[in-house]
Amino acid sequence: MSSSAITSANAPLLGENKPPAKHTSVSSAVFNVSTSIIGAGIMSIPAALKVLGVIPAFMLIVIIAWLADISVEFLMRYTHAGKSTTYAGVMKESFGRIGSILVQLCVITNNLGCLIIYLIIIGDVLSGNQPEGSVHLGVLQEWFGIHWWNSRAFSILFIVAFIMLPLVSFRRVDALRFSSALAVFLAVLFAAISSVTAIAALVEGKTETPRLLPSLDSNASFFDLFTAVPVIVTAFTFHFNVHPIGLEMDKPSDMMKAVRISLILCGTIYFTVGIFGYLLFGESIMPDILVNFDQNSGSALGSLLNDVVRLSYALHLVLVFPLLNFSLRANIDEFLFPSRPILAKDNTRFMSLTLILLAICYLAAIAIPNIWYFFVFMGSTSAVSLAFVFPGAIALRDVHGISTSRDRIVSAVMIILAAVTSVIAISSNIYSFFT
Repeated sequence: MSSSAITSANAPLLGENKPPAKHTSVSSAVFNVSTSIIGAGIMSIPAALKVLGVIPAFMLIVIIAWLADISVEFLMRYTHAGKSTTYAGVMKESFGRIGSILVQLCVITNNLGCLIIYLIIIGDVLSGNQPEGSVHLGVLQEWFGIHWWNSRAFSILFIVAFIMLPLVSFRRVDALRFSSALAVFLAVLFAAISSVTAIAALVEGKTETPRLLPSLDSNASFFDLFTAVPVIVTAFTFHFNVHPIGLEMDKPSDMMKAVRISLILCGTIYFTVGIFGYLLFGESIMPDILVNFDQNSGSALGSLLNDVVRLSYALHLVLVFPLLNFSLRANIDEFLFPSRPILAKDNTRFMSLTLILLAICYLAAIAIPNIWYFFVFMGSTSAVSLAFVFPGAIALRDVHGISTSRDRIVSAVMIILAAVTSVIAISSNIYSFFT
């Protein structure tokens, strides 16, 4: 697999293989990185707090954000020391063709999983869900009653056909810059309304006291704590978009500044939504907190706010969907057709991949009712590899001779922690699934 082939596969994200006419400012990079970070992961953060307790969850968010900063710094440093302009290319320089293939497979797995999760959440918002026998109505069902046209299968199909398809049909990611701006605003709006609702409930004495520490009732519950780690790892996995954003900046230090600002911003939003969501719903919190924002609010104003919360974040996911679809489609095309022309210039190949991916996402979103297991699986495999294992391995391999002793120690610890946590999380998840 040649370096030029890898670059071609990412052409829809990077534009032409030459420096852009205008360099990205730090503020623009902060916006782009934050958009890449804030996705469906925020929905399961409150459930992670329920499993871990408030204090361990806060510490884990800080630690994972810190490790994400270190791993991005490794990627940028080795990118500028070598000749590659992509994540897969950096891995190829360190580990050969197998390295680039592993990155591409993980990007495909991670991004496809995220897109499926987006549709699941959108389906929950519009048509509700029935987790463990409890009924949570969707917005359309609350407004119009239960009909065939607002069923889960039909509402998701409508979104895919009439909203997703036009958005993912753009050949350049620049065409989505305004929708991305709106997406970030909607995520902030979601966090703000959730906070105000929880504070109002706290004043009225309607909140539940969150556990500060996990409840360790048995050996099984101790290992269940590890299932929350991949959820938070997934929420901070944005490494597949580091190169398209970072290589448009004048200095690597500017990219790291943007990454750190974004990690602080997103970490704050995550913990805010997590703690206030836990205050509102306590032990009844669902793996997807949007399901909890149903009609059982006790007042007309409360119902309106609940609907605004759900619809704002569902629209946010609709607008973020095409961003992840760009890199997913490019990696699949490069993996399957490494010697073919640039995907954006081949209409038949472009539309075929686009329609097939949308069909796969739709069918999976209908078949999978619970996103918690999906988050655990992704966070334990592809996400943890992209965020920690691969960057750590690049620093340990050190083909350019630029790693310090501290870098090698941090890399080794990062890889070991990622591997041990993932094995325990997967094992615990499999055990709980069959018991």
